[in-house]
Amino acid sequence: MSMTTRAAVCREPGRPWEITELELDDPKANEVRIKFMAAGMCHSDDHIQKGDAMMRMPVVGGHEGAGIVDAVGEGVTRVKVGDHVVCSFIPACGKCRYCSTGRQNLCDEGKNASTGIFPDGTFRFHQDGEDFGGLCVLGTFSQYAVVSEYSVIQIPEDIPWEVACLVGCGVPTGWGSAVHLAGVKAGDTVVVYGAGGVGSNAVQGAALAGAERVVVVDPVEFKREMATVFGATHTFATAKEAHDFVVESTWGELADHAIITVGILHDEVIADALQVVGKTGQVSVTAVGNGWVDEHPGVFIGYQRRIQGGIFGGCNPLHDVPRLLSLYRSGKLKLDELVTRTYKLEEVNQGYQDMLDGKNIRGVIIHEH
Repeated sequence: MSMTTRAAVCREPGRPWEITELELDDPKANEVRIKFMAAGMCHSDDHIQKGDAMMRMPVVGGHEGAGIVDAVGEGVTRVKVGDHVVCSFIPACGKCRYCSTGRQNLCDEGKNASTGIFPDGTFRFHQDGEDFGGLCVLGTFSQYAVVSEYSVIQIPEDIPWEVACLVGCGVPTGWGSAVHLAGVKAGDTVVVYGAGGVGSNAVQGAALAGAERVVVVDPVEFKREMATVFGATHTFATAKEAHDFVVESTWGELADHAIITVGILHDEVIADALQVVGKTGQVSVTAVGNGWVDEHPGVFIGYQRRIQGGIFGGCNPLHDVPRLLSLYRSGKLKLDELVTRTYKLEEVNQGYQDMLDGKNIRGVIIHEH
């Protein structure tokens, strides 16, 4: 048995997203079918579509999504039909070496993310005999998708869909970059490079952790203005202005943390971040791109600096997603303000253009059923 679903797909790198009808298989054992209500438009999907990051094609876009469990396969225990859920872009099986030691962001079940293929080597999306993967084995730019139960987290029914979809990737990735990767403490000085969907949440994480100064560097005025809504204390258009401010305000001790959440990682931002942190300072790299660390080891040794890479902000989705939603419900975490615009599925290409033009913190697709 199968059903049809409307989806935004990318057939080859460089081709725009295309709206088409796909066949969708029923869920197999330990899989669930989700009726998606909203999907976040993360920069990573644009990297795939542009060919900046490798992914098996053709692929159904989208790895931020929230919806209702529509059907369950045999043996599913995590959720039931009718549950409201958000998808975790990295699955959490709960029992591999990494999950069982509190590192769910590194779950072994995430190994198929770059192929979009299920662990058994099969696909759930098809068209005219051709198999379509789902981004991160999800594919939230589809009205319906079949996913592993490891990729879903039940959420309270009062959470708005456009907010819920963002806690599957952008929110925990940014928030965790400050709280987990950097380990920001009360009184710290933190510099965040890039205040888009992920960076805005790094700002929130640093502010919630008690940083005295949360300094944002972003060339886009709109994003600098929004950063103050999320807790930035100072904003600058250039790294040099931010550096000069940090030198002056810390009496030359420099920043405790630099967090890189720019759209595309490059050499210059890594160099700027290393220069802005002082003794025992840490540079946390969440952005993806072709940037290189081109520094003499003395830069790290003399000041005991370090660089920390991270995925999913070092978050444990099964624990952190409910915690973030609880912070939202208590008014401590701003999520509604992240959603700059909503789009229909047919407007996906326009949504990404708006993102690249610096008009959006986050665009969200609202699925029509």
